[in-house]
Amino acid sequence: MNDRRQLSRRRFLCNFAFASAAIAAGPASWVIRPDWANAAEGPIRIGIATDLTGALGFAGNTDANVARMVVNEINETGGLLGRPIELLIEDTASNESVAVGNVRKLIQRDKVDLVLGGIASSMRNAIKDIIISRGKTLYIYPQAYEGKECTPNLFCTGPVPAQNCDRFIPWLIKNGGRRFALPGSNYVWPQTINAYARKVIESSGGEVVFEEYYPLDQIDFSSTVSRITSNKVDVVFNSVIPPGVGSFFKQLYEAGFSRNGGRLGCVYYDENTLEMNQAHEIEGLASSLDYYRAFAVEDPVSAKIQSAYEKQFPGKFRFSAGSAATGTYRGLKLWEAAVKEAGTLDREAVAAALDHAKLAEGPGGPAEMVPGKRHCRMNMYVGVARAGQYEIVARSAGLVDPKEC
Repeated sequence: MNDRRQLSRRRFLCNFAFASAAIAAGPASWVIRPDWANAAEGPIRIGIATDLTGALGFAGNTDANVARMVVNEINETGGLLGRPIELLIEDTASNESVAVGNVRKLIQRDKVDLVLGGIASSMRNAIKDIIISRGKTLYIYPQAYEGKECTPNLFCTGPVPAQNCDRFIPWLIKNGGRRFALPGSNYVWPQTINAYARKVIESSGGEVVFEEYYPLDQIDFSSTVSRITSNKVDVVFNSVIPPGVGSFFKQLYEAGFSRNGGRLGCVYYDENTLEMNQAHEIEGLASSLDYYRAFAVEDPVSAKIQSAYEKQFPGKFRFSAGSAATGTYRGLKLWEAAVKEAGTLDREAVAAALDHAKLAEGPGGPAEMVPGKRHCRMNMYVGVARAGQYEIVARSAGLVDPKEC
């Protein structure tokens, strides 16, 4: 069943055409509400296409859980446009061939009103045409990514290179050094973000000692580690992804990189990925994200969201920014606001409203779409790993512009 979570659909009797139902394996259910004035029209369907299995399953399960939480909240407060929301989740399995077939189910069989999901950029590129061009459906991509996605009816709610790098790289130079290595996995995101990072490094007074790419399943990085140490690299700006990244960081530690003053930097590394290594192996690793769990200590809204998630989904899949939990949350809430403004599910009307939608409160603070750009302004933070937890050491003065499209 590919872990699909589907609400049972029936007809109400008499004045109601909908019976009570629940998200399978979800913590809460929705029941017939008198304020669902338009429930007889049937549910509004949201499709989630994410990696529940495969190398990136740790992120996809988090995103699916966040979608369940947000949909539960919307249904518990009366639904949307007087109708309940039905959530359908398909596994993209970190495999584009599997994903294409499962996304087609959401579009052709389930006729969803929105698709949200995709983690790797290769996944987004594999499924977007099925959703947007063939399916005539709105698509929200919640993941931090390399930018340059300017497709109509595709909205991006995670950070992009300008947000990840413009403040982070000068911080790395000040708190690490000028000599950078740019090791990455061999696909579009690492190559594109490194091209952007190189420009920021060089314009900020740093230099790139070397840049190279590896197969996604590589686990032996001995030659790369040797180059880093022999070339006296100060900062490793990493874009190697799981499963190889854990081995890479371990081998760097064993070679004495951090003990000799080296600094690890990685813009996607969050609380979930911290657990891929022993805490001492990545002590001092710096990351640039739109949210850290430590922020919930000072922000009541983030604390409430974090607490609600942990109550509903205790376990290993933590609410974290690198897993696109924040992009999933703000994507669904911005879409909810757009549907309310449009007063319809018509794709063009909702897209027009989503183009300028704002979220006053969310994890990490407020967020807003940049009109005409289909990307999101948001707060950004620099966190440093200390004993297996993140400490926030720097933050933006306000919402950071994505500088896209």
